[in-house]
Amino acid sequence: MAVSKKRDKNVYKAPRNIGKPESENPKWLIPTALTMLIVGVVWIVIYYITQANYPLPIANWNIVVGFVFLGTGMVLLTRWK
Repeated sequence: MAVSKKRDKNVYKAPRNIGKPESENPKWLIPTALTMLIVGVVWIVIYYITQANYPLPIANWNIVVGFVFLGTGMVLLTRWK
């Protein structure tokens, strides 16, 4: 009768901490990202409500400034773990 082979006891086991973040988020990250998002939306809303008179007298470039705030907030959120 055939004899079965013994299993090797030294089987590789992957570490359990794979996929976990190495460090926590910086304390400033979420408040700064949310502030940028809110400021961007408020900037654009003020521009439209005041019929292009405020926040700055730079005509349609106010929309670009608002979107820069929004984009900066989104870029910061990509660092959130």
